[in-house]
Amino acid sequence: MTALLDINKLGKRFPTRHGREPSSWVIKDLSFSVADGEFLTIVGPSGAGKSTLLNIIAQTDTASAGEILLNGTSVTTRDPRALKPGIDRRIGYVTQDDNLLPWRSTLDNVLFALDVQGKLNDESRGRARQLIQAVGLAGFEKYYPHELSGGMRKRTALIRTLVYDPPIILMDEPFAAVDAQTRTQLQADLLRLWDLGRKTIVFVTHDITEAIALGDRALVLSKQPSRIAAEHAIPIPRPRNVKDIFALPGFAETYEKIRADVQ
Repeated sequence: MTALLDINKLGKRFPTRHGREPSSWVIKDLSFSVADGEFLTIVGPSGAGKSTLLNIIAQTDTASAGEILLNGTSVTTRDPRALKPGIDRRIGYVTQDDNLLPWRSTLDNVLFALDVQGKLNDESRGRARQLIQAVGLAGFEKYYPHELSGGMRKRTALIRTLVYDPPIILMDEPFAAVDAQTRTQLQADLLRLWDLGRKTIVFVTHDITEAIALGDRALVLSKQPSRIAAEHAIPIPRPRNVKDIFALPGFAETYEKIRADVQ
């Protein structure tokens, strides 16, 4: 597979504030590549800079060192004024919060990005309805966010990103705030949606089981300053039943290897 995203010797340190010690590196000399269509998961200890890494890739924050290449072209900037969040709609970002607009219905939230881009047409509306159907939200198109469960809101946020079809999707612990049963169902929904289009996904999680259940490959970050501490190919074939992931051949061995590497 061709590398779609390259991270080369990436570094990040925050500005020193008056009266504080000089800032240390949060991320330093961090390098990895993501293949076109790959589902990459990233795990690491609390405070390892996982969210900071995604923010830099999505260009909601600047890098202090290193380079990011998208399709072989540098998209790195050191100047906050030059940031282009989402870099011309080529990178979607699903955060921990669903960020749904409370005055828009489920369908209108899903269509929001297309509306802003001026891409609403019969084809895009049909794709939106297909995705709504795929995650079990059919019949809830006219419901508002406060009328939906937490899991339904997460599904809405997920397909809102998928519907405008960015080549790369970043996901920052999107299922962390839901109960275990809902989380498992959301993981299954995500894998089903990913299989429809095989988008390139970079998924950050603190949950080793989730990293194995979803990913083709898992990266382990070190403590600050974050680097790649280990890399593990996930040996479990697809399609996967995430509800039975613990019993699948290769899971236990992979889990123990990753756990040993998470400091």
